[in-house]
Amino acid sequence: MHIRTRFAPSPTGFIHLGNLRSALYPWAFARHNKGDFILRIEDTDLERSTQEAVDVIIEGMSWLGLDLDEGPIYQMQRIDRYREVVKHMLDAGLAYPCYMSEEELNKLRDEQMTNKEKPRYNGLWRPEPGKALPPIPEGILPVIRFKNPIGGSVIWNDAVKGTIEISNDELDDLVIARPDGTPTYNFCVVVDDLDMNITHVIRGDDHVNNTPRQINIMKALGGAPPVYAHLPTVLNDSGEKMSKRNGAMSVRDYQKAGYLPEAILNYLARLGWSHGDAEVFTKEQFVDWFDLESLGRSPAQHNPEKLLWLNHQYIQQADPEKLALAVKPFAHALGIDTESGPHFVQVVGLLKDRANTLIEIAEGAKLFYLPPPNPSAEQLAENIPQAIIPVLKDFIRVLDSSEQSKEAYGAAFKQILAQHQIKMPALAMPVRYALFATTQTPAIDSVLVVLGKDEAIKRLSKVV
Repeated sequence: MHIRTRFAPSPTGFIHLGNLRSALYPWAFARHNKGDFILRIEDTDLERSTQEAVDVIIEGMSWLGLDLDEGPIYQMQRIDRYREVVKHMLDAGLAYPCYMSEEELNKLRDEQMTNKEKPRYNGLWRPEPGKALPPIPEGILPVIRFKNPIGGSVIWNDAVKGTIEISNDELDDLVIARPDGTPTYNFCVVVDDLDMNITHVIRGDDHVNNTPRQINIMKALGGAPPVYAHLPTVLNDSGEKMSKRNGAMSVRDYQKAGYLPEAILNYLARLGWSHGDAEVFTKEQFVDWFDLESLGRSPAQHNPEKLLWLNHQYIQQADPEKLALAVKPFAHALGIDTESGPHFVQVVGLLKDRANTLIEIAEGAKLFYLPPPNPSAEQLAENIPQAIIPVLKDFIRVLDSSEQSKEAYGAAFKQILAQHQIKMPALAMPVRYALFATTQTPAIDSVLVVLGKDEAIKRLSKVV
């Protein structure tokens, strides 16, 4: 079997982490099995579908590196194909026109609710041998309904949930085309999956109730149902289903917040799947390890702290040059001219071990690109005691004769500390303040390397 999977979002809102997980798993399954991954845009809801939502979906997948073999394929561009299949089903007696008005349907449902019955279409216009149908009313365009099997059950072995059985008596005759001829969601999905030879449908478990209807339509059209794997819901950190209404962030939000795509992908992979105790792994490892048997059966809970921790791990491990390219847009947004002053790659390399996001690196980089500080006499007196001035003068002298390396600068500090019998904070804090007008910086010997000896001596000399 040549594996073919798909991600089929509806472009009716922004795409959050829970949505992206439904793209990641079928992508990984296809890649693991040397199969095909298709993006299908289910845009038949004309009132709510937007091009902006489509753009966000495509950008988000591209950002995560979820490459496509086919697509995006738009359902609205396949309307003629759906109408062709509807006509075939009508001709073959697999579907029929239903003239029940919306008012009649609402009245029927109200009666069923009053009688404590399950609301469902009663089959009034369903043709059966020997049955007399009502006269066709004037001025009403019919919907087209699928002739669902009567009796028996729909049974499938879900790759996540195990065997699921739904009685056909629980299912009414589904509308597959609206009065204007527009096909409905469950019908389009079946035609698409058949035409695209989809072998595995990996999607959220909010689609479980759709599955028996889709299987019945698929079998009626002569197709074999794919393997279904319904993923448990992703809950937010408050235990509610993840959604925009409940405060979920969109993919673009994570990009703007300075997260690395590798960290997001790693986090999403673990949001309902596991491989032993592995927490941090590459995309290649994930693809190599991925299988449906390791998918979790319980709802996954979003943990922002865990995601931030993972982002920190990936920032720490990142190549400084590649990381600098990723940080530059954030730095430029803060008004930093990365082409003047210290080498930006060095600055990023210095700051990355402490940072959780790219924004934090950009914020830290401002120290090295702002004009030299010009503290007042009161600020100097508060942060650089008069007694430390002779020590700073000696430090400048030793620094001037040192090689430009972290080791040499570390040795310079040790020499002055021993000479004046003082501890490191007594010298390091005034040096930091003289350089940047703050006492909070990364390791001071590394800072001197990045800032440059000449600039450091210039700033220190100004203070003494």
